[in-house]
Amino acid sequence: MTLFDQYQLGEHTLLNHVVMSPMTRARNQNHIPNELNAKYYSQRAGKNGAGLIITEGISISPTARGVLYVPGLYTREQVEGWKLVTKAVHDKGSIIYSQLWHVGRVAHTTNHPDGKSPISSSNVVAESTFAYAYNEDGVATFMPASEPTALTLEDIEEIITAYVDAAKNAVEAGFDGIEIHAGNGYLIEQFLNPNVNIRTDEFGGSVENRSHFLLTLIERISNAIGSKKVGVRLSPYSRLNDMRHYEEVEEAYLYLAKEIENRNVSYIHFMSHLDNEGQNPWPHDFLAKFKSIYTGTLILAGGMTEQIAKDLLSENTVDLVAFGQPFIANPDLTQRFENNWPLNTPDRVTYYGGGEEGYTDYPYYQK
Repeated sequence: MTLFDQYQLGEHTLLNHVVMSPMTRARNQNHIPNELNAKYYSQRAGKNGAGLIITEGISISPTARGVLYVPGLYTREQVEGWKLVTKAVHDKGSIIYSQLWHVGRVAHTTNHPDGKSPISSSNVVAESTFAYAYNEDGVATFMPASEPTALTLEDIEEIITAYVDAAKNAVEAGFDGIEIHAGNGYLIEQFLNPNVNIRTDEFGGSVENRSHFLLTLIERISNAIGSKKVGVRLSPYSRLNDMRHYEEVEEAYLYLAKEIENRNVSYIHFMSHLDNEGQNPWPHDFLAKFKSIYTGTLILAGGMTEQIAKDLLSENTVDLVAFGQPFIANPDLTQRFENNWPLNTPDRVTYYGGGEEGYTDYPYYQK
């Protein structure tokens, strides 16, 4: 098995073992996808790009946003806009999943209609955490996350319904599946982490209770669109967005391994946040323990290079490997790997907002 071989993901034959990671690019001021987005994703599809593309985080509702100018999947206009994207990617032969996103407390009041407060499992503020929002002068910049409001049981049911509706909209828009974003310190991980989740009802307390929100989402979405169209994004041991360490973290994720295995999903997509020295903070045997329980397709992202990816695949550590930033500047990333061609360097200044610059104007390799 090599990086360039085909891979069978459920009923879909992927062109290769390369996945394009979800990456926020903030190119939609009206939150509706358009031809520019279709061009961007199409450039990175096909045999020279990613066999599987997972979109940027897509808001499931107007109050799910923590970043300005991100697209959604909750209106008719958005569904029609995403049809442009899915057709463009399918025309190149790749498979595309939509990542469904609710940021929870990682938001500022200016991200939401009528200046509503962010919501979370509890009213614990995300310290040293910033949202791309408006300052007091109406200028788009990074603002400290606002104090969240704790969700009621009725609120939780409304959010679950919004996820299910977004998943059904995704299928209507032509996506091959959806990915539930349950990592990176966003809403679902705010339920998983006991430093944030201080609830005393059925959604808080024990590992089982804190997992209840995610597992309910998986079940409800699977009932609506089929479990083989559902992927899950997790980020064990992450510190992102004020996710602090807790003693039973391994127990929690091994419990999820068992429960998700029983739900027959499409895949689990791990995000490994490297430390300041570029090392993986996971215990050395964590992945092996997880794989001994969860036997489905496993994708790994985070600090990925061509050599790391090849090593992981040759050792059967994971099934697919996901690249993020290299795909920003290299739409033909897989072809560059295959031919040992040099990579373009992405310009961080153009990561968020703007138009074609730093988005669709990176060149394919030319000898």
